[in-house]
Amino acid sequence: MQLNETFETVAELYDRARPRYPRALYDDLARLTGIGADARVLEIAPATGIVTLPLAERGYSVTAIEMGADLARVARRNLAGFPNARVEVSRFEDYPLEAASFDLVCCATAFSWLDPAVRVEKSALALRPGGFLGVWDTHHVAGGTGQFFVDSQECYERWMPGTEPGIRLEPAADIVPKSYGLESHPAFEAPVIRDYVVEIPYTTETYLDVLQTYSGHIALEPENADGLYRCIRELIDNKYGGHIEKAYLFQLILARRR
Repeated sequence: MQLNETFETVAELYDRARPRYPRALYDDLARLTGIGADARVLEIAPATGIVTLPLAERGYSVTAIEMGADLARVARRNLAGFPNARVEVSRFEDYPLEAASFDLVCCATAFSWLDPAVRVEKSALALRPGGFLGVWDTHHVAGGTGQFFVDSQECYERWMPGTEPGIRLEPAADIVPKSYGLESHPAFEAPVIRDYVVEIPYTTETYLDVLQTYSGHIALEPENADGLYRCIRELIDNKYGGHIEKAYLFQLILARRR
């Protein structure tokens, strides 16, 4: 199983545990693109519809392409009240698209998983002239309960093979956004980038839940996974009173189709 296929094995947990993107991101998306409620949106790799739902709530007509059948099942359940949103099961690379038919193509925390030879070219093909490609990426950054993330490094060095010793989270200001080649692609204008830093509180249980939705954690051998989660549980419970906060940097990369 490829790492990008592991999310399919934890669809319900993924839907419950993954952080939601801030409202300001969607507000900026609407303002910067100028798309209205009648916009046609293609969403790539929606997983359980975490982004699809707020897009549908804004009235956009959304076609979401998800390769995982169980993830798509959960997404359809979440979108049951929105006839303007539909979920298709397919790899984006394989999905037949009508050219120049969308006002926005978007992908949240999954664009890096797509075939680099296909993702930008096919997105450009799907967009009408003047439409937008919107990619948002998630970064784990310094902040929140900072010492916890220093302490938990010992758990990873012990239980996750290949962990580089002494890793520390970077400040959000030091994160260099990915541009996916958009700044030099002939089909797109130079991308606009917006940053959103959010600190999310977790209990021991909810933090372990979100960890178990990360591909590298899902792929661990059972003995390593059990050891890692036991180590982190003991750390949060015994040193941090059962509660921590984690900082995320969400980056919106938005490029206009020429």
